[in-house]
Amino acid sequence: MTTAFSGFPDISISTERLVLRGFEEADLQAFTEMMNDELVTTWNTVPAPYTETHARALITREAPAQRTAGRGVVLAVTEFLTQRLVGLVHLHHTDWRVRSGELSYVIAPWARGEGYASEALLAMAQWLFHDQRFERLELRTAADNTAAQQVAQKIGCISEGVLRGAWIARSRTEDGTWTDVRTDLIVWSLLPEDLEGVPEHLADHGGFSTYSDWN
Repeated sequence: MTTAFSGFPDISISTERLVLRGFEEADLQAFTEMMNDELVTTWNTVPAPYTETHARALITREAPAQRTAGRGVVLAVTEFLTQRLVGLVHLHHTDWRVRSGELSYVIAPWARGEGYASEALLAMAQWLFHDQRFERLELRTAADNTAAQQVAQKIGCISEGVLRGAWIARSRTEDGTWTDVRTDLIVWSLLPEDLEGVPEHLADHGGFSTYSDWN
């Protein structure tokens, strides 16, 4: 039996410090700069260099198509006070029968170390569990990406195992070009009941409100 769906709503999710919303044309330059960061290129599969053409395609075509088809959600993460682009969160590999999906994220270099990644992911997970009735979320982190592993642990994820040689990261060579490096992936899962174990101070930051058809 399959589960009927009509895509994801066009929503905005607000936390104490952040607003998660759909990308806009005005985000183009900041988004392009963020995606060209060294760590983003290292741990993600984005093109290198990441051009404004790539960014515009995601903002105007790819992200809206994923949302309306129910395949996933791409949200810009912005600071509540300054409206500056902090990063993005992405739900993909959505399975409506199982009510599951995979979460990934990117945080801008200037915004790292502020707890924004865990706050944004937690808000996204709460919305998916509460409003979309999801029953399972996954995060996959490269074996050497300790920062991403710490984020997964902070929001209550449970490590389920290692996928050996399942990912291609990138590394700088001596001449400044990029080379592919095969690495393991750690699989993390998050179920609705796991949020009960999230530290109270993080849960407070991650408390959220949503606005449908916000723009």
